[in-house]
Amino acid sequence: MSVWAIGDIQGCYDALQRLLQKIQFDERYDTLWLAGDLVNRGNKSLEVLEYLYSIKKNVRVVLGNHDLTLIAAYYGIKKSNPTIDPVLASPNASKLIKWLRGQKFLHVDYRLGYCMAHAGISPEFDLGMALQYAKRIEERLQSDDAEAWLKAMFKHGIERFDRDSSCIDIDRYIVSSFTRMRYCYKDHRLDFEQKGAPTDKLRTKGLKPWFECENRKSIDLKIIFGHWSTLGFYQDENVLALDTGCLWGGKLTAARIDVDDVGILQVECDTAMEP
Repeated sequence: MSVWAIGDIQGCYDALQRLLQKIQFDERYDTLWLAGDLVNRGNKSLEVLEYLYSIKKNVRVVLGNHDLTLIAAYYGIKKSNPTIDPVLASPNASKLIKWLRGQKFLHVDYRLGYCMAHAGISPEFDLGMALQYAKRIEERLQSDDAEAWLKAMFKHGIERFDRDSSCIDIDRYIVSSFTRMRYCYKDHRLDFEQKGAPTDKLRTKGLKPWFECENRKSIDLKIIFGHWSTLGFYQDENVLALDTGCLWGGKLTAARIDVDDVGILQVECDTAMEP
C-alpha cells in the first residue's frame, strides 16, 4: 500500500500513464495525491479527468488555477480553448465538473505528516486557519451559487490578507493564495507577476518564495505543492515542490510519501510547449 504525490499533470495523459507504470501503481491498494492543475494546455485533458474519475476512490486532489479555469469555462465565465474543448463537449462534462467542484483546496494527513495545496499555504495562515479558509471556499464552490461566486473570483487577485475586507475580497485572497501564489514581500504581500525561478536579484528587491517569507506562520506538517514549474523539484524540511514542467518539455514527477526517505521517480513528457 503505497502513497505517491504527483505534480501538475496539465492534460499530459500519456506521461501520467507512463509514470503510473513506473511507480507500479496498483489501484487496488495504492493512493495518489495530485497537486492540482490536472487539465489545460496538454492535449488530453479529457482523458486525464476520465481516468482519475474512474479511480476516484484512490486519489486525493487539490484544485489548481487551471482546474478553476475549466470550471469557469463550463459556466461560460472564461473562454474555452482547444485543450479543454473536448471536456466541455463530452457527454460526461456535467459529471466531471461536479466531481472537480467537490475537490479540496487543502488536503491534510496527520499520520503521514503531510498536507497539500496547489500553490502552497499563505505565510499569513497557520494550519488551523488554512483548514478553516480552505473549507470556506470549498463550500462556496460546491454551493448552488457557485457560478456567481466563481465569476467574482476571476475579477482580480488580492495580494494582502485583511480580515476587515469584504467577504468577497477575503475569498479572493484565499483562492489566490491557494492556487496562484509564488512570491511574497517581507510584509507578506503576495506578488502575482513574477513567475521565474528564485534569484538573488529578486531577493534583494524584497521578493522571496512564499516558503522563505520572514515570520511565516508555522505549519507542523510538510507542505506539498505544485504550480511553480520554473522552481522545479525542490525539497527542504518544510516543503516538497513537485511541478517539474512536464508540459514545458520537462518531466512529470512522483514522490513516495509513506516512507521515511521520500523516493522520487520521473518520466519525460512527449508534449512540449514554448514557455
